[in-house]
Amino acid sequence: MLTIAVKAARRAGAVISRAARDIDAVTVTTKRHNDFVTEVDKAAEAAAIEVLTKAYPGHAILAEESGASGGAAGSEYTWIIDPLDGTTNFIHGFPQYAVSIGLRHRGILTQGVVFDPTRNELFTASRGRGAFLNERRIRVAKRAHMREALIGTGFPFRELGHLERYVRMFKAVVCATAGVRRAGAAALDLAYVACGRLDGFWEIGLSPWDMAAGCLLILEAGGLVADFDGEEGYLEKGHVVCGAPKIFGQLLPIISAEYKRRA
Repeated sequence: MLTIAVKAARRAGAVISRAARDIDAVTVTTKRHNDFVTEVDKAAEAAAIEVLTKAYPGHAILAEESGASGGAAGSEYTWIIDPLDGTTNFIHGFPQYAVSIGLRHRGILTQGVVFDPTRNELFTASRGRGAFLNERRIRVAKRAHMREALIGTGFPFRELGHLERYVRMFKAVVCATAGVRRAGAAALDLAYVACGRLDGFWEIGLSPWDMAAGCLLILEAGGLVADFDGEEGYLEKGHVVCGAPKIFGQLLPIISAEYKRRA
């Protein structure tokens, strides 16, 4: 199944790479405020789904652009796909975007692939078998103190109702760490936590396809992932905090306290 997921991600990545050679020719439409979709998103998603459904016609699909589809009623398997995470970056030629493909079996994440076509970096994970970057084992960072940590995040750009709450979180984390980065592609941010480039990450208002694969990468690389209550409901709630164990233990209370605090 991981091999098929890799094949699907690379197929989608090839579509994206071809389009990236002439971004000005790409048609862009607006789904809602600050939320864009291109013909490339749709073509990359179709390419990935074609690979997956050919191999597993009975599996269900949950994809960003086409929604839920495929599979027999009550399928135990669901492929969760973001064909181009970081569309706004892609539109501007900012080389920080990726394909994300995760698989849930009976509600549990079992396979994850994040593919960065601009750097040809392939992050993969299978439940219980570790996480890898281009077939080399990866682990989360070993830093133990927040003051030394580099933390990733994402601004709430679609639903601005979270913005004031987010600003409080941002200020608290900036004051406690070595720095905060916002690169604009959550799937890659999560992959970077898994391989130690970031020590932790948090964001409000994500969708399952933004984080399914990346969260499995972190877990298999020895990290921790939770919602803002410290529970496992991050895919459903859309709020996630994660990191290397010692950093996670310091980051979660900060995020949770600021999220729950009344203005």
